[in-house]
Amino acid sequence: MIDVPISALEVAVVESGTRGVETLRDTATFARRLELLGYQRLWYAEHHHSPAIGAFPPVVLIAHAAASTSAIRLGSGGVLAPNHAPLMLAEQFGTLAALHPDRIDLGIGRGPGTFDEATARELRRGAGPATDAQYHDDVAAILSFLVDEVALGPLPEPWLLCSSTAGAALAARLGLPIAVAHHIRPDNTFAVLECYRAAFVPSRWCEQPRVVVCVEAICAETEEEAAWRAGPMDVVKAGLLKGLSEIPFPTPADAATHPFTAEERQALAGFRAQQACGTPEAVVRRLAQLATETGADELMLTTPVYDLDARVRSYELIKKHCEATQAP
Repeated sequence: MIDVPISALEVAVVESGTRGVETLRDTATFARRLELLGYQRLWYAEHHHSPAIGAFPPVVLIAHAAASTSAIRLGSGGVLAPNHAPLMLAEQFGTLAALHPDRIDLGIGRGPGTFDEATARELRRGAGPATDAQYHDDVAAILSFLVDEVALGPLPEPWLLCSSTAGAALAARLGLPIAVAHHIRPDNTFAVLECYRAAFVPSRWCEQPRVVVCVEAICAETEEEAAWRAGPMDVVKAGLLKGLSEIPFPTPADAATHPFTAEERQALAGFRAQQACGTPEAVVRRLAQLATETGADELMLTTPVYDLDARVRSYELIKKHCEATQAP
C-alpha cells in the first residue's frame, strides 16, 4: 500500500512520426486527465535540442495547463537556473502564482538540459558550465527576488532538484524541499537523502526535510505489454549510453526490433529493476517499497511511453490499484 501522495513529471515526448505541435496540443488534455484521476501535482522538465523531447519552456506549459485545470498543482521539474536570469525566473513564477494561487511550484535544477555543448553555450550566451558558486548564487538570488522584488501575492513553492550530494547539501543549507532524481541516477538516491536530512536547516520555505522521489513508472495490464511500452525509451537510453543524444523516440513496434547489444540489455535491465515497470500489482508494490525505503513524503512518476492514451492509462492503472489497496 502506498500511503503518500503521488504526482507526475511530464517530459513532453515527441513521438516518431509526429510533430512537436502535436505534443503541445496533448499537454492540456494530459493535465486535465491527471487532475480527474486525482494526482497531486504535475511538473514539466526543461530540455533542449533533442529529437525525442520537445524544447518547450516549462513556464509556458505550466501557464497553458493552469488555464485548463482548476485543482492540480503545476510546476517545473525543473527550470535550469544557469540558463536563465534569476530575476526573470522570479518574475515568471511569481506571476503564475499570482494568477493561480497555491497551485504553482518552482522546481530549480542545475544541468544544461541538453547533451549538446554548442546548444548549452547558446543558452548561456557563450558562457561555459556554471560553477558550484555561481549555481548557489543563482538559487539564492531567485529566492530573494521572489520575496523582495516580485511579491505579487501568494508565492510559488520552491523546490531543488537533486541527483547528487552537492545538490542535497545546498537544499539542506537553504531549507528547501527536494525532488530526488531516482529516475536518472538511482544509485545516488540514498546518499542524497542521507546528506539532505543530516544537514537540513529550517527556513521560511520548509520547517523540516521534505522529499519527493521521482521514479520511472510504466504500467500495463500485463508484464509483456509494459515491457513493450517501455521499449522506445530503452532505445533512447541505449543511445545515451553510447554518447548519442540525437536519438528519435521510436514507436513500440520499431523499438521491439532494435538490435540492443548484450551490454546494453544488461544495463537497461539493471536500471529498470530500480524503477517500476509491469502490471498494476507489481508497479504499486515496487512504489510502496521505494516509499518505505526512502521515507519519501511523495512519489513523482514519469512515464515516457509512446501515445497519449497509453501514457494516461498507465497513470490510471496505478492510481486505481493504489485506491483499491487502500480501501477498508
